[in-house]
Amino acid sequence: MAIDKTGIAKRIAQEVKDASYVNLGIGIPTLVANYIPKDRDVVLQSENGLLGMGPFPYEGEEDADLINAGKQTITTLPGSAFFDSAMSFGMIRAQKVDLTILGAMEVSENGDIANWKVPGKLVKGMGGAMDLVASAKNIIVAMQHCDKAGNSKLLSRCSLPLTGVRCVKKIVTDLAVLEVRDGAFHLLERAPGVSVEEIVSKTAGKLVVPAEVPEMNIT
Repeated sequence: MAIDKTGIAKRIAQEVKDASYVNLGIGIPTLVANYIPKDRDVVLQSENGLLGMGPFPYEGEEDADLINAGKQTITTLPGSAFFDSAMSFGMIRAQKVDLTILGAMEVSENGDIANWKVPGKLVKGMGGAMDLVASAKNIIVAMQHCDKAGNSKLLSRCSLPLTGVRCVKKIVTDLAVLEVRDGAFHLLERAPGVSVEEIVSKTAGKLVVPAEVPEMNIT
């Protein structure tokens, strides 16, 4: 059985290391803020000008003036700082961000990512995606394994306009955890109740499967 968006966020939160600076992209990645282990000293950065972002507020406690780059209401932690987007992107381009967690429409077996544009559809712009994938020391993708039509989003080669080339290190989907290296997806873990055979059938790119594939721990 595939896991939901919360499950994906919980699993990715386990990848966040202590004493790291992390940028969360729009969509599933924003949920990661709610599940970072409390014993880890992590600073979340938002490209609209915030360092020290906290989890989402409880209903009724929202502050309309506190938003992330996706215009969602957020909270701040003690010691947080506000600044303009120019300084925020200066931090990103200077490689001060240790980890970026992004959503994606497609990822290739070489680690290419397409996550900002579908030809023929109107978009406001790519936001900070290209700066983030070009500058972050580590990039993890949070995504559905297949699109709504059931087509794999893990491909030999991306068909959509690229955001970045050979930059994705790891992917967490509703079906599996995969590492990208040596021109292939390496299966590390499978979602609870999901078979290796299902993952193989729904991965279009080159997939390396070890003899034993443990289940994800998202409790």
